[in-house]
Amino acid sequence: MDMQSPLQSPVAPRHLEMGAPVIVPSLLSIAKSTRAFLALLLAEIDLHPGQDQLLDRLDPNAPISVSALAEQLAVRPSTVSKMLDRLIEKGLVARIANSRDARRTMVQLTPLGEQAQTSIRNVWRRLETDLVASIPADDLAILDRSLARTGELLTQKLRRLR
Repeated sequence: MDMQSPLQSPVAPRHLEMGAPVIVPSLLSIAKSTRAFLALLLAEIDLHPGQDQLLDRLDPNAPISVSALAEQLAVRPSTVSKMLDRLIEKGLVARIANSRDARRTMVQLTPLGEQAQTSIRNVWRRLETDLVASIPADDLAILDRSLARTGELLTQKLRRLR
């Protein structure tokens, strides 16, 4: 029985029939380089990759459950819990009880976390500015749309596999 890759379509693109994949190695390289660059910038504000995304998802006026946060980040609740432990130690977030369901833990951004959120967004802007500075505007618009479509496709397929 032929096993089909979860991402594979019934008809393989011509470039895959003729040789090695083209897009996946590029995406992996871009992701690795972006993560490494981001790690250096986040270290300047005493954060690690992943913590920035968690903090960015939090609304200071709307506590969120650990499970909902895990779903937004596409990680397991246990991963979020470990990240929260480190962020709580830094005073950036707080765990609070859910007033309607004592079994559910909620997460709330602290005032110090709000400052960190602003710093994170500044780091992201800095990285984005560096990246787009040498890309012509027309190419940038195409790249933006293509990456958005690729991200949506991967997210949809990943959800079906989980």
